[in-house]
Amino acid sequence: MKGLENRRKELQMLKQFRTYQLSLQFYQSCDRLRLPRHLKDQLRYFFIAFGSLRECQAILSLSGQTSEALLDQADHLGASLYRLTRS
Repeated sequence: MKGLENRRKELQMLKQFRTYQLSLQFYQSCDRLRLPRHLKDQLRYFFIAFGSLRECQAILSLSGQTSEALLDQADHLGASLYRLTRS
């Protein structure tokens, strides 16, 4: 019984987690696209890569990294990945 109660709490928390909800909406939108299978998969990989880059940028920020070259490199990669997700 306690496991079911914990699961309900987790589901309620996920309903209030904006990023999780946005990712669900995005997945459902991509899933409705009429694309060949290999292109659908590639689009998802680009979004995963973009999300991973954002995680890396957060880590750099939290660690106090101030290397302009590294931050510029991350920004440039982010811009490129963003364009790939929009193509």
